[in-house]
Amino acid sequence: MLLNRTARALVFVAVSASIAAAQSPADGLLMPKKVFSPGVVYSQDSWSEYWEGTLKRSNGNIGRLTTKSVTFAAGYGLTDNLSLLATLPYVHTHASQGVLSDMSGIQDLTISAKYRLLRFEPGRGVLSAFLVGSVALPMTKYTADFYPLSIGTGGGRTAARLTVNYQPSDGWFLSGSSAYTFCSNVRLNRNSYYTDGQLYMTNEVRMPNVVENSVSAGYRRGRWQLPLALVQQRTQGGGDIRRQDMPFVSNRMDFTRIEGGLMYALNVPENLSLRIGAGHVLNGRNVGQSTTLSTGLFYALHF
Repeated sequence: MLLNRTARALVFVAVSASIAAAQSPADGLLMPKKVFSPGVVYSQDSWSEYWEGTLKRSNGNIGRLTTKSVTFAAGYGLTDNLSLLATLPYVHTHASQGVLSDMSGIQDLTISAKYRLLRFEPGRGVLSAFLVGSVALPMTKYTADFYPLSIGTGGGRTAARLTVNYQPSDGWFLSGSSAYTFCSNVRLNRNSYYTDGQLYMTNEVRMPNVVENSVSAGYRRGRWQLPLALVQQRTQGGGDIRRQDMPFVSNRMDFTRIEGGLMYALNVPENLSLRIGAGHVLNGRNVGQSTTLSTGLFYALHF
């Protein structure tokens, strides 16, 4: 889909029933030590308008593009300062108009290690900094050269992220996060391609790297979490979609997106947690103006 899956590896992970420990690479939390939390997240993303470069338009050959995914996720607290996270999504895409065929399959396995660099208590609050390293690899040989129906880019990625979080004792929090994603080259099932005003006589596509910055704020106390985030992605290169053409795997894909959620650790059954979320693209370039809804369940196992 046009909304870039390359850098949207931010999947909502685990809420522990004993501690509000919802985990993602960008938040200011760690899994409790020796707690393993597997879960599943269902999400649906759809758009009917997109930006062709900077021109916002609709397309009768696509209509409304809907992407549904079921993501299996898990988090584990290895030590008091180190958590491990993993996600693996199954993705299905569908265009409501035209003749483009649906695509579906297992996408990319993403594994992250999240380390707390420091913890400082100024006054009645806690200031923390986290360093996250991530690796993502395609798990199947899905077709990447069929955007906007492709389920992914078909290439590997590595990412480094720094997050700073401040939480006063009254439960409110404020976080800032920045990540740089290195994207490996992608090979197509053809011997040439045209993009960014140039013909390339090769099947290898050089993928641009991606920068993501986000700020988030909200309330986190006991069994409750209410986060709200503003996310900005900027692609470090790549061309625009040509007029009346299909998008290409290495296109520049920039956007600003607002995201919110609700996380609650249930009383019954114990150790089971619920997460619901929503997001909307405010503006972008070569992406769809999409709205995303998600819901997930996680279970905390204490070793």
